[in-house]
Amino acid sequence: MKFKFLLFFIVLTVFPVFSQEVSNPEIKKIVQEYKDLHRGPYLKIEWFCDDGTQRDSKDPCPDRIGGIQHASYKPLTIKLQQQNHLFFADILAYTDKGDFWDANNEHSRLKQYQLNKYLESVDNGWIMEKAQYYRGSVQSEDEQEWGIDFFNWLLLSNTRIEENYFLIRQSLKDIPHSGDNQEAQQIRSLSKVIAEENSKFMDARTKIHGQPDKSDIQLVEDFIKNNKSDISKQELQKLDSLTRVMKQFYAPTDLNYFLQKAKKFPENSFLRNQLEKLGNQEKDSISPQNLIEEAANLMCEIRTELPYVQSTSDQLTALDISLKLEEIIFKTAPDWQPSSLLEQLDKIYALSLASASAGNVEWWEWNQVDHLLQPQHLDKITIEQLNKKLSLARSQVEWSTSMVKAIYGDVVEKYNGFESKAKGFIDDRVRSSLALRLGETVSELGDFIRKESQLSNQILNLNHTSSFRGLNPGYAFGKLIVVENNSEKLEVSPENIYVFQSPPSDLKPVAGIATVAEGNLVSHVQLLARNLGIPNAVLSAQNLEDLKKYDGEHIFYAVSDQGTIIMKEENEMTSEEKELFSKDKKRNENKISVPIEKINLRQKTVLNLTEVDASSSGKICGPKAANLGQLKSMFPDNVVNGVVVPFGIFREHMNLPMPKQKGSYWEYLTSTFAEAEEMRSHHIPESEVQNCQLDRLSLLCDAIKNISLKPEFINNLERGFQNNFETSIGGTPVFLRSDTNMEDLGSFTGAGLNLTVFNVRERGKILNGIKEVWASPYTERSFKWRQQYLNNPENVFPSILIIPSVDVDYSGVMITKGISNNNAEDLTVAFSRGAGGAVDGQSAESWLLDFNGEDMLLSPAREPFYNRLPETGGLTKKSTAFNSSILNQANKDEIKALAQNIRKTLPEKTEASNTGPYDVELGFQNNKLWLFQIRPFVENKNAKSSTYLQSISPKVNAQKTIQLQHKLAI
Repeated sequence: MKFKFLLFFIVLTVFPVFSQEVSNPEIKKIVQEYKDLHRGPYLKIEWFCDDGTQRDSKDPCPDRIGGIQHASYKPLTIKLQQQNHLFFADILAYTDKGDFWDANNEHSRLKQYQLNKYLESVDNGWIMEKAQYYRGSVQSEDEQEWGIDFFNWLLLSNTRIEENYFLIRQSLKDIPHSGDNQEAQQIRSLSKVIAEENSKFMDARTKIHGQPDKSDIQLVEDFIKNNKSDISKQELQKLDSLTRVMKQFYAPTDLNYFLQKAKKFPENSFLRNQLEKLGNQEKDSISPQNLIEEAANLMCEIRTELPYVQSTSDQLTALDISLKLEEIIFKTAPDWQPSSLLEQLDKIYALSLASASAGNVEWWEWNQVDHLLQPQHLDKITIEQLNKKLSLARSQVEWSTSMVKAIYGDVVEKYNGFESKAKGFIDDRVRSSLALRLGETVSELGDFIRKESQLSNQILNLNHTSSFRGLNPGYAFGKLIVVENNSEKLEVSPENIYVFQSPPSDLKPVAGIATVAEGNLVSHVQLLARNLGIPNAVLSAQNLEDLKKYDGEHIFYAVSDQGTIIMKEENEMTSEEKELFSKDKKRNENKISVPIEKINLRQKTVLNLTEVDASSSGKICGPKAANLGQLKSMFPDNVVNGVVVPFGIFREHMNLPMPKQKGSYWEYLTSTFAEAEEMRSHHIPESEVQNCQLDRLSLLCDAIKNISLKPEFINNLERGFQNNFETSIGGTPVFLRSDTNMEDLGSFTGAGLNLTVFNVRERGKILNGIKEVWASPYTERSFKWRQQYLNNPENVFPSILIIPSVDVDYSGVMITKGISNNNAEDLTVAFSRGAGGAVDGQSAESWLLDFNGEDMLLSPAREPFYNRLPETGGLTKKSTAFNSSILNQANKDEIKALAQNIRKTLPEKTEASNTGPYDVELGFQNNKLWLFQIRPFVENKNAKSSTYLQSISPKVNAQKTIQLQHKLAI
C-alpha cells in the first residue's frame, strides 16, 4: 500500500491534476506576472529525448536515442492548457501535429499560436517580454524543421486543404518553415507601438495602416527630421527599424525569385512553366498593371492546381509562392493608377481574383461572381450596369473581411476576456490582406459613379463615403454610439444611433443603426428596422474606425429609399431637418391599435393545427398558428401536425388571483397601464412613466412564469399531444412559439419580439415553457418595441403554437420580393445551416432568385457554428466549413415553385387583398422542404414615401451611358 500511495503522490506531483477553469481576472494577473519573469511561461531548459524521456539541460540524450533541447512549461502554463485550452508561448518542436491542428476545437491551438505572435509583435513580446531573452528556450532550427514536417503532414489531405484553405494559407505567415520574414507585419506592429508611445506619430500610423504605400518611407523620415529634439533614443531606434523594414518591403520586385522557385517543380509541369514565364520578364519593363494581372492569374492557377500537385513539399512551395505574389500585388497596387473607367474595372477584377485566390473568398463563391465581374470590353456602359458592377465588387470586400472574422472571431473573443489588445488581431489581418487594396479601388469606383449620377453620401467629414450602403429608409436624431466589440450585453437607448460591428440578436428599440456586418437582409432585427422606419446602413470597418471620433456627439442620420445616406452634426442641420423632430410632429405620429373587437376568448380548449386557418388570426389565435394551419391545408406533406393553445386559455389563467396582490393577474395588468396614463396626465416625464411600467411588468412577468396551470388545461393538452404527435407530453421534442394578436398587423410585424422555446422534450420543461411564452410579451424588450408603436399595448394576447421539432439540415427565410433590387417578381432567401440561424441575424447565405434570369449570390454564410436538434431535446452546437454552398440547385428550384404556388393560391384561400409580399420560414431535411411560418412582409410606407427622404435621393437616369474609355482624374 505504501508503494501505491507513493506512486500516486509522484503522479500528482509530476502531472498535476487540475479540475477548475481559471477565471479571466486570474489569467490577466498571470499574463502580467509572466511579463515580469525572466523565464515567463517557461520552467527550465531540458532535453527532450526521442524515446519520450526528459533530461536535465546538462544531461544530453544519448546519441543512440537522440533528442532536442528547449524550455519546458511552468505547471501554471500546463494548467491553462488543460483547464482553459489556452496555449501561451507554444514551442512547436515537441508538439504533436494533430494536437496542434486541434480539429476537434475548431483549430483553436493553431489560431492561438498566430494570435500569440501578433500580441508579441505589438506589445513588446507580451508574456515573453523578458523571456524572449531566455537563452535556449526555443531553438529556431528545430521550430523550422517542425514547421516543414507539420505542413507536409497537413497537406497530405486534400479534404483538409479544401475545407481550410484560408486558415492553412494564413498559418504559413506565422509558423516557421521557410526562413522568410513577414515585413508587412513588422511595419504594422512597429508603427502601432511607436504611435502608442508618441501620440504625435498617430497621423503617420493611421496612414500606414489605412492606405500603406512606399511614400510612407518619406513620411517616417520627415517625422524623424521634424521631431528629432522630442524623440528619445529608444524611439529613434524603433523609427529607424521601421524605415529599414519599409525600404526592404518596398524594394523593387526581384522576379528572379520565381525562376529559383520554378526549379523545385518537375520539368514541363504547368506551375513550373508559369513561374518561368513570369521570372523571365524584365522587371523594369513590366508595368504595375501587367505585374498585378499576371500575379493574380498565377495565384489563381496555384489555388486551382494545388490538389493535383504530386508532393506535399511542392504544395508547400506553391503556397509560399502564392504568399509572395500576394505581397507583390499588395505593394504594387498603389502604383497602378487607372487612366480610364475600363482600366478601373480591370483593376477591380484583378484584385478580386487575387483576393479570392488568397482564400478570402471560397472558390464556389468566386465562381458565382467571376463572370459578372469580368470587364466586358465594349464601348460604353449604363449607370445601371455600372452600379451592378459596384455592388458585386463591394460584396467581394465584404465577403473577404467577414471571412477573417468568421475564422478567428472565436479565439479573439476568448482572449479579449483577459487581453484587450487581442481585438486588434482581426483588423490587422484584414489590413494586411488584399481586401484593403480592393476596398480602396472599389471606393474610387463608387465615388466616380456617385459623381456621374449626381448623388453623394454626406457622412460628417469622412472620406470614401461610397463604402456606406443604405439598407432601410428612415431618419433619426440622437447621440452617436460606436460599438467596436461584442454588442450582445450592451444596454441600448431608444434615443441613440448605434454603429455596430454586428448588431445584437435581441436588439431593443434604437433611433438608428449602422453595421459593419449586416448579418442578413431578413433577420428579425433587419425586418423590425425596415418595418418601423429605423434608418439602417452597412459600412466598412475603416468607416467604423473613422466614426469613432464622433462617438458621443449628437447627429442627424437619414437613409433614403435609394440608399443615399446623410450623417451630419447637430449644428449643421437645416430647418427642414429640425422640423422632422418637432414635438408636435412626434405627438401626431400615427400609432397602431391592436384590433380586439373580433377576439374570441370563449375558446378554452386546445385545437389541432388543422382546425385553424387564416380567418382564425386575431380571433382565436395569432397569425403564426392561423397561417400555418392555412399552409397545412395547402401543403399537407410539407407542414407538421401541431397543437394550438388559443387566447382564451391564456385569458382564463389571467383571471386567477395574483399572489401578493389584491386582484387577479389581469386586474394587475390593466391597473399598470391605467396608472401610467394617470402619471402622464400629471405631466410626469415619459422616462419615469416607462420605468414604473417596466418595474410592474417585471413583477407580472415573474408571477406568470410561476402561475399554477389549471388541471383541466393540462389534461386537455395531453389529449392534444396524443392526437397530433401520438405521444404523451414529454414523449417527443417540440417547439413552443409565442403567437400574439400584435404580430403581423397591417403596418407592424413584431418579428422576433416574443419567446420561442426551442426543442424542449421533458414534460416539466414543456409546461414551464408555456408559462414562459405567456410571460414573454411583458419582458422589457418586447414591451419597449410595441410601446412605441401601439396605442393599446395592454391588449396583447398570446396564443401558443406547439409543433414537433424537425432536425433540419439548413433553414431560413424566403421573402417573396427582391429586397436588394426592390423587384416584386424576384425572391430573397437567406439560409443558415441547422435550425433557426437566419432569423437570429446570423451571417447567412443569401440569394436573389430570379424566375427569368440568373440567380445571384448576395452573401455567403460566415457562421462557423450552427444548431442541431437532438431527439432528447435541447440544442447541440456543430461546426462547419464554408467550402460548399448551403442551398443546392434543386432546393432553389423547389423554393421558386413554392413561391409561385403561394402567390397564386394564398389570396384565393384567404382574402383577395392578401397579395403579399410574404415572409416565409422554411427548412430542408434530407432535401425535403418543411414550412414553419408565413406572415406578411411589412415595410414602413411612411419612410418610403417621406418627402424629405425623396429629396435627398434625386432620380437617376439609370440608362445614362458612359464611355468605358472615359478618362479618370489621376
